[in-house]
This record gives sequence, C-alpha cells and structure tokens, in this order.
Amino acid sequence: MKNLRDVWSSRFMHYIGEVQKYMQFIFTGHIAIVLVFLIGAGGYQYSEWLKVVQTDFPAEVLIAVIIGILLAFSRPTTLLREPDQVYLLPLESKMSLYFSKALAWTFWSQVWIVAIVYIVSIPLLKAVTELTTIEIWTIFLLTIVLKYLSVRGEFSYRYSERGQMVWVDRLIRAVIFAAAVYMGLHAQLLLAVIATVISVVYMMVFNKKSVGEPVPYEHFVKLEQNRMMSFYRFANYFTDVPHLHGSIRRRSWMDWIYKFVPYGQGNAQKYLVFRTFIRTDDHFYLWVRLTAISAIIAAFVDIPVVTWIVAGALSFATTIQLKQALLASGEFRMDMLYPLPDHARQLAVKQIVRLAMITQAIVVGLCAMTQPMFYIAFIIVMVISELTSKVSK
Repeated sequence: MKNLRDVWSSRFMHYIGEVQKYMQFIFTGHIAIVLVFLIGAGGYQYSEWLKVVQTDFPAEVLIAVIIGILLAFSRPTTLLREPDQVYLLPLESKMSLYFSKALAWTFWSQVWIVAIVYIVSIPLLKAVTELTTIEIWTIFLLTIVLKYLSVRGEFSYRYSERGQMVWVDRLIRAVIFAAAVYMGLHAQLLLAVIATVISVVYMMVFNKKSVGEPVPYEHFVKLEQNRMMSFYRFANYFTDVPHLHGSIRRRSWMDWIYKFVPYGQGNAQKYLVFRTFIRTDDHFYLWVRLTAISAIIAAFVDIPVVTWIVAGALSFATTIQLKQALLASGEFRMDMLYPLPDHARQLAVKQIVRLAMITQAIVVGLCAMTQPMFYIAFIIVMVISELTSKVSK
C-alpha cells in the first residue's frame, strides 16, 4: 500500500511539472491581456443584459441543462501508463488506494468549473427568480455533491463496462443531474433530494458490478494517453512540443482552393507551403481557432475598443505562430533536390501567411459590421500582421 501511495505521489508531481512547463508558454503577456479584456467585456455585457432581462426568462431550465452537462463530463484522471498493465498486476488487489487518490484529484481539478459557472449564474437567478440567498447557496452545495457522485459514477461505469458506450452513461447522468438542479431552482428541495438519491443508486449499481472485475488497465491507459495528447496539442499552439507530431489530413473538400496558386515552376514552394498549411491539423486548426475567437468577440461584444485590442492580439499570435510553424520543417523534403533559390521557401511562407491573415481580417471585419467604424478591426488585423511578419525572424 505504501508503494502505491509513492507511485501516485511521484506521478502526480511529474504530471504537475509537465503541465507547469507548458503553461508558462500558454499564459504569456498577450494572452493575459486578451483574457483580461474578454472577462471585463463579458462581465460588462452580462451586467447590462441583466438590467433588461425579462422575468419570464427560462433561467432555471438553462442553468439546469448547462450544469447537468458539466457535471456529467467527469473523465477520471488516473495517470496510468502503458507499462502498468504488467508491473502493477501483482498489486491489483490493492489498487483501490491508488484509484481513491486519483478520484480525489479528479474531483478537485474539475469541481471549480461547475462552481464558477454556477456562481456566475447567481445574479441571473436573483434577477428572474424569487429564490432566497440561503436557497441559492444550498443548491450550490448540491451541485458540489452531485459532482462528487458524478466522478465516482463515471469511474465505476468505466471500470465495470471497460469504457464501452460511455456517452449513454453520461447522457443518463446529465438528465438526472439536470433534473436535480432544476427541482432545486424551483425550491422543490425534496424532489431534488430524490433525484440525488437516484444518482447514488445509479452509481452503486455499477460500483457493485465492478467488484471482483480485473482492473481495465488498457482502457484507463488509453484514456490517459488521449487526455495528455489533447493537452499537448493545445500547448503546441503556443510553443513547440518535441514529442508531438501533428496529424495530416487531405481535406479533399478544400482541393479547389489550390487553384489560387498559379501553375508554374516559380510557384513550386508556394504550392507546397499552401498544401502544408491546409493539410496539417496543427497549422490549419490554429488559424481556425484564433480566427473564430476573434470573430466571436467582434460579433457579440459591443465595445469597439475591446474588439480592436483582441483582434490585434490574436492577429499577432496567429501570424507569429503560423510563420514559425511553416518555417520549422527541418526534415528532408523532396523539393530540396531541385535547384530552387534558398529564399524561395521563406518568401512562400510570407505569402501564405499574408493570405491567411487577409482572410482572417475579412472574417473579423464582417463580424464587426454592427459596430461603429467596423473597418478599423480589418485595418488593425492587417497592420499588426504585416508588422509582426516583418519584425519576427
């Protein structure tokens, strides 16, 4: 038992160190500025909307559905590795200690998301419902309890069913949790308690079913690998992750776009870089995500200054990351065998990045059309992009 405690502690410290190593590149200065303005603008828009929200707004249904969905997604963080399928087999009968620590971390690392969402919804509840302060915070405690039950329930289901049909389990738990929160928001605490008891019974069914079953190492290892790979892919948008290799997809539905590169020997590098940008998930989805964030802010935030700052910051981030990513292909390529000028690839990358940023500027400008001087967003994206492209190496 002491060995398992040491195993979990050492893996947890390694996991925290790995996350912190990449977090310092993710939360840089310009990202912090964007987050501050996003939170500030979102809070201002929210407070202004609360002043005019109708009393018949279905806040209870909306909050119950959102909280129910958030509660249902309780993927366990086990930190298991592939060799554990062999080395931890002799300790399988004592793995409950290891998993108890894993579930404790899973709960504390996920409960804050539900807590923040519910706390943000409290002003809306006070504006459209007659709930007292005590009732509101009682429901808050109920959501914390439901989160604990959800973490235990998803783990028990995955353990007993080997991870099969997890979406069915999540759907059932989401419905039960949403019903419990909805009843609580209607001050029907007895019905909320009954729904909570149902969730306990549901969890105990799979908990009892998992007794005596061998540990599904293969499922938990794969789950952990997918979770860490998702984090590494996210971190790769901000810095280079050495052991991460982005997947390549043809995207045949975008073949028509290559026609914008005229056929000719002088455009060979431009054509190759264009295909690299379109087909590489890391490059393409980086541009899509940052463009989508900038467009959403421009469309829904009615504060022009905030839109301009966010558009400029994301234009800088998109340009510098795309340029570095497209130039960072140090491996052998067939085009190296041909007598092309040394600066041909650099010029091609510059042209493709400019084309991508022009498209981003058009999208952001169109989304900002409801704001005064909407064209400034377009100009800011282009100016920041050009300056970043010229100054960066």
